Amino acid sequence: MKNIAYIEIDTHAEIARAFMDIMKGSEEFTVDYYFSKKIKDQIKEDGETIFLSDSSMISDQLKAKNYDIIIIGTAHRYFSTFLAIVQKYKAAVITHNLNFPQSSKLSLIKSIFKEDFIYRLKLWWKEGLFYSSKVYQHAGHLLVLDNALCTDKYQFLPLFYTSNFNRVQQDDVNIVIPGGVSQKRRDYDHIFKTIRTLKTDQRFTFIFLGKAQGEELKVLEKLSGNLPANITIHYFKERVSAEDYDLWMAKADVLWCPVQQQTEFFSQKEIYGKTKMTGNVGDAIKYGKLAVFPKNYSSQLDFIIPENENIAEQFQQLKRQSFDFQKNYSKESIRKKLGDVLNGLI
Repeated sequence: MKNIAYIEIDTHAEIARAFMDIMKGSEEFTVDYYFSKKIKDQIKEDGETIFLSDSSMISDQLKAKNYDIIIIGTAHRYFSTFLAIVQKYKAAVITHNLNFPQSSKLSLIKSIFKEDFIYRLKLWWKEGLFYSSKVYQHAGHLLVLDNALCTDKYQFLPLFYTSNFNRVQQDDVNIVIPGGVSQKRRDYDHIFKTIRTLKTDQRFTFIFLGKAQGEELKVLEKLSGNLPANITIHYFKERVSAEDYDLWMAKADVLWCPVQQQTEFFSQKEIYGKTKMTGNVGDAIKYGKLAVFPKNYSSQLDFIIPENENIAEQFQQLKRQSFDFQKNYSKESIRKKLGDVLNGLI
């Protein structure tokens, strides 16, 4: 058995869950998971070896073990800590923003003053922000979760497979918009306008499957009281639990993913589908759902559908359309591909 350490002390609990899920029951690898409390609280344990960790503990914890490879799930902070790890051990870093690792020290200095000043100042003063590019430079391997982002430098790590969820049949067309309800990275203004002006006799239910707050919450509250009887919306004022997320995704006929073409990470421009992956791709695979994306989203995946002008008609057509996710995304095939990649890293 080969021994792997998986570290997530920062952000992406959903990716940690995906790794745990696909690795469960592996006869080739054993995995120790090192999670911060914030991450551990979002993880449903089922016999895995999980250690509570943080940036002050992880280096000492790794000394006590002998791993064939260490996988860092997110390196968006604690740069001094992660730099020490990639310099000492055979390590791979999952990379979520391809332009960020190339940030110069000058651009990082400028980014401190653009937004989130106190937080970014802390990253510089206490967590080694200026070492960020060195973490990626010294890592033995850089991994991405979208095959479209692969280059000679970045290797695809297959994690997402299509689960065998019970398909929920209903007369309504259930459209799920997955993700936090924020205009920052998704074009919710477009969603609101489209729903507000939707002309159809069909019953539609739109589920905003993520926490809504601020201006977006105000719009949803107002919109919900000004819709025709055949159109309904659901939204959430608190973080959606993993169990509720599964429940609503199982009910979805189609996913509607209004990702903005361009976003920023630490004031570095990133392009969805080219330098940054959206988690909505993983959602579509995991739950076996066709997904409608903006026309300008770059994708060669057959289950990613460009949005049409007559979206009500498009949703009704897609509800009746089937797609064989098991052909390319069965658990067995993805586990085999993941095993091949992990063996290549070791």
